[in-house]
Amino acid sequence: MAIESDKLRERLDRATAHLDPPYAVVDLTAFDANSAALADRAAGKPVRLASKSVRSRDLISRALARPDWQGVMAFTLPEAIWLVRAGVSDDVLVAYPSADRAALAELGADQTLAAAITLMIDSTGQLDLIDAIKAPGQRAELRLCLDLDASWRPLRGVHVGVRRSPVHSARAAGALAAAVAGRPGFRLVGLMSYEAQIAGLGDAPPGNTLLAGAIRLAQRGSYRELLARRGAAVAAVREHADLEFVNGGGTGSMAATSADPAVTEITAGSGLYGPTLFDAYRAWRPTPAAFFACAVVRRPTPELATVLGGGWIASGPAADSRLPRPWLPVGLKLVGAEGAGEVQTPLSGAAAAGLRVGDRVWFRHAKAGELCERVNELHLIEGDTVVATVPTYRGEGQAFL
Repeated sequence: MAIESDKLRERLDRATAHLDPPYAVVDLTAFDANSAALADRAAGKPVRLASKSVRSRDLISRALARPDWQGVMAFTLPEAIWLVRAGVSDDVLVAYPSADRAALAELGADQTLAAAITLMIDSTGQLDLIDAIKAPGQRAELRLCLDLDASWRPLRGVHVGVRRSPVHSARAAGALAAAVAGRPGFRLVGLMSYEAQIAGLGDAPPGNTLLAGAIRLAQRGSYRELLARRGAAVAAVREHADLEFVNGGGTGSMAATSADPAVTEITAGSGLYGPTLFDAYRAWRPTPAAFFACAVVRRPTPELATVLGGGWIASGPAADSRLPRPWLPVGLKLVGAEGAGEVQTPLSGAAAAGLRVGDRVWFRHAKAGELCERVNELHLIEGDTVVATVPTYRGEGQAFL
């Protein structure tokens, strides 16, 4: 393992010797291998790409070039409109409800956009907002997807998972579907349920076997409950709508979600880059494909090496799991008193003594697409060569959150 890591570091260093840190790279060999592995784990069901986990049009298009990958899950409506107009995809599901009045007006005024984009809803209040912008007879018919809350509630007052949709039961899903069917100007075409407590929670947290056991027990119980409830919800919704798709899952639950007969497509994205959060999964761990480099600028002691910047923190709970990880050379760790800093990040560990001023330290981000919020471009590497440099969303002047 150490020899492979040394070879990877040498390859990355050679490929980017002409660049000055900080910068970010994507190893295309690892990216393509992850793309193929994710498709295999979907077991024949199409994979919809979660764009928030990639945030580069070029790499989104690269993944979608595989026949197993079909469609995009965008995180905002303006992003969905941009992707359709750019020709990236003509099948874009917006993952979250939108209150962007300008974007909703643009969608309703364009038949091509309205045919390509599906809005997410979980209440009739979202329909009321759209109708207030433009009445049904004065705009295109809009495609809708119902968001079924996938959290697990084993006991009264106990909530396991994220807090998303108010639609939790099959009965509630059927009632909302019936309400949509009675509203002109809308067509319900999909149902989505994201089991974050399974797909987004690693079941092998390092150094904590008791927590790992508790997580696995909860995930098994949650999966069994959701299997029955999602199937019932789909049946209830189909009484009022001809569903084109039922979407579920994420990188962390590909195999389990694909086994659900009610699900017709799986969403994935983070597994293409392989960020550190997925190091805590037993079932499958993507090959790390995305990295960022910082330069060593000082040696405060013989045992410490300090890089410029490095504080590229991920969203979520304020915890060590959201910190970037010094990855190469092997044997580096953050200093507890300072962590990953805005202007400097001191590093300790066995490898720190061997670093010189000007050397690169390679980091991995905790979450996939958030790396791209820090850089304007990604350098794509094959072997020991940068074969292309492509813009991130930020580099194209696009900010969707």
